[in-house]
Amino acid sequence: MFGYCVGNDVSVRDWQKRTGQWTLGKSFDTHAPFGPWITTADEIDPHALGIRSFVNGEPRQSSSTKQMLFDCEAQIEHVSEAMTLEPGDLIFTGTPSGVGMARNPPLYLKTGDVVRVEIDGLGAIENRVEAASAAPRIE
Repeated sequence: MFGYCVGNDVSVRDWQKRTGQWTLGKSFDTHAPFGPWITTADEIDPHALGIRSFVNGEPRQSSSTKQMLFDCEAQIEHVSEAMTLEPGDLIFTGTPSGVGMARNPPLYLKTGDVVRVEIDGLGAIENRVEAASAAPRIE
């Protein structure tokens, strides 16, 4: 394992609901931003880091990586059973509770919203929600 960074596991919920699989809604070209740098594995304990997200400055998620259901090593072991991991591959490890879809009522992102994701020791990234371009049609 080389290192760790902050990632935003972006989802387009209406695309996720089109099939029984979640993958399509997480696979748009502009999704999965990460950064702002890579912290090498020898510099940090990935299992005890605060993790938070905000939308327009309002807290949405707050937890710790120690609350993850599966630690980083277990996730790598599991993924590598299905595919060959190569240098440069990224594994997004999941998100704490608090996503908008799970709220009652649901609270979805809208055009112009700014999403900030922070992880202690790894930094923070911010992304603005932009309107989707025309989706390709399958005929």
